[in-house]
Amino acid sequence: MTVAITRHISQRFNECEITHIDRAPIDLDLARAQHREYVHALAGLGCQVIELDEAPALPDSVFVEDTAFILDEVAVITRPGADSRKPEVQSIIPVLSAYRPLVHITEPATIDGGDVLVLGKNIYVGMSTRSNQIALGQLQSALDNYGYKVFGVELRDCLHLKTAITKVDEETILINPNWVDTSHFKDFNWIEVNAEESFAANCLPVNGSIIYPTAFPRTRALLEARGYKIQPVTVDELAKAEGAVTCCSLILAHE
Repeated sequence: MTVAITRHISQRFNECEITHIDRAPIDLDLARAQHREYVHALAGLGCQVIELDEAPALPDSVFVEDTAFILDEVAVITRPGADSRKPEVQSIIPVLSAYRPLVHITEPATIDGGDVLVLGKNIYVGMSTRSNQIALGQLQSALDNYGYKVFGVELRDCLHLKTAITKVDEETILINPNWVDTSHFKDFNWIEVNAEESFAANCLPVNGSIIYPTAFPRTRALLEARGYKIQPVTVDELAKAEGAVTCCSLILAHE
């Protein structure tokens, strides 16, 4: 069973944190409609979707990925870098505790789930404005007994590591090499985003398909040329909050 945890959009979504793009007005009704489309895509791909209630006081809370990341053995509860987002983790703890033992990142460490890319037993953490070096040490100490190795990855010009690179399958990554230190990923097959689609490196593999934004047709064509099955979703309004398809769910396997 694949479980997908999502959260309804806050009524204060227009007050979201913005770091690397210009702020633009968000149509809340349209954003919610696009989020429903995304949830329906997860369900259509066989996920058991758990929809958490809106957190009205937390503008960015739809982006549940930043509150945790999931491993086979444990779930890691993060400590988001933006102060406005730190309270988001409290409501995710009881949900994830039903599926995994929990590991907690603690002060003064900060880390957003969007900065965490798990490839096999290697955990890559983007050294962004939201995630710091102290978090790397905490993660390595907490996960060393499970055989994981934690690496910091330098970024430029983007919010999170997963803005610049995501997993397509066990051997393949989707990458914008202009935004990330590529030296960590030489052993993987690369699909480079189309040069005209800088933000196209964020994809979400789910049960043999890839959830992918309609905004990037050129890069989508590159994925399809490699034989990947694409489940398109429109998330333009969510993108105005620096959101992408990985941001809006926590995916975990459960027996």
